[in-house]
Amino acid sequence: MATAFSATLPLHGSSQENRLLLPPTRLPPPSFLGSTRSLPIRRLNHAHAARRSPVVAVQEIVKEKKPTNPLLITKEEGLVLYEDMILGRSFEDMCAQMYYRGKMFGFVHLYNGQEAVSTGFIKLLTKSDSVVSTYRDHVHALSKGVSARAVMSELFGKVTGCCRGQGGSMHMFSKEHNMLGGFAFIGEGIPVATGAAFTSKYKREVLKQDCDDVTVAFFGDGTCNNGQFYECLNMAALYKLPIIFVVENNLWAIGMSHLRSTSDPEIWKKGPAFGMPGVHVDGMDVLKVREVAKEAVSRARRGEGPTLVECETYRFRGHSLADPDELRDAAEKAKYAARDPITALKKYLIENKLANEGELKTIEKKIDDLVEEAVEFADASPQPGRSQLLENVFADPKGFGIGPDGRYRCEDPKFTEGTAQV
Repeated sequence: MATAFSATLPLHGSSQENRLLLPPTRLPPPSFLGSTRSLPIRRLNHAHAARRSPVVAVQEIVKEKKPTNPLLITKEEGLVLYEDMILGRSFEDMCAQMYYRGKMFGFVHLYNGQEAVSTGFIKLLTKSDSVVSTYRDHVHALSKGVSARAVMSELFGKVTGCCRGQGGSMHMFSKEHNMLGGFAFIGEGIPVATGAAFTSKYKREVLKQDCDDVTVAFFGDGTCNNGQFYECLNMAALYKLPIIFVVENNLWAIGMSHLRSTSDPEIWKKGPAFGMPGVHVDGMDVLKVREVAKEAVSRARRGEGPTLVECETYRFRGHSLADPDELRDAAEKAKYAARDPITALKKYLIENKLANEGELKTIEKKIDDLVEEAVEFADASPQPGRSQLLENVFADPKGFGIGPDGRYRCEDPKFTEGTAQV
């Protein structure tokens, strides 16, 4: 199991085998949180559909680096993390209620159980950094700063939504917050994220602008056998783009077990294959995710290129709210429910005297009120007008749709002329 950002870790076996699998001339030097230990990569026995090694004990490495401060976070940081995770969980629980009451339409995919990944990465980013998501995108948008009102209104299909009601559950977008969208088809957001990272590098190196923006691309384990994933890993490594590829490995691609669908279930190993660090981390622990994210984001800002991070997590609900969730074993679900990332963070904050029960209950009450108000706002907001029907469908910056005279723009004989000029 990977315990470092180094892509040159030795493999068991002959030196010839090592050279063939991980040519040292292509790979970056060890740089994970100051650790210089040589840690072997263990092979997975595919006859047994399970991981043999425990997840990364990131805290131990960090304590070696910072012996004067055994705590991974300050009180202020801990409360920010807790509030963000509570917001994600409460918002998604409310979405389930509203869906079953007929307030939302289409497919709605909830994020319950995976909050440590979104919070661990996104709360380290600046407003100008970019995030690209999947169809499970509500919580990514909330972590990036999009208001609960705007996200809930979008789910209700209202004009006050972040996409004016035209995106819906799977297409959260906010230019203001550099939330570059959720994407319904697996893998299609990864090239967009790679393009955003290329933009940052181009601004800095060609246009000579003061730009150290990074991009975080979130996607699931089911995406990691798709061609776009490999193409973009190759391009990002080739150009040393400031991007972090974050695999939210929740072990299931709809109803397909990850262990049954890929020849090597250790996704992080695909990073070193392209010349970038690959890391596996416990995605149910926000503090472990955050420490890995810190190093990956710092590497990208320093111009040292991309990182592939596999966060092993679990979703507590079915694939979508239309999924009865009958394929996963009850014991498996119970095992991960007992490792709830919010409960784990709460325990850490209290045991280390970073917060007390009263402070945390105040946060929970604040979030409950915020989510309730978001529902009231969304429900009272107007539906989009007919004039919005064809807007944002095509790339013409003047916009299609219905013009001031009430006619469709495509009926205007001068329309194509104007498009040609653009």
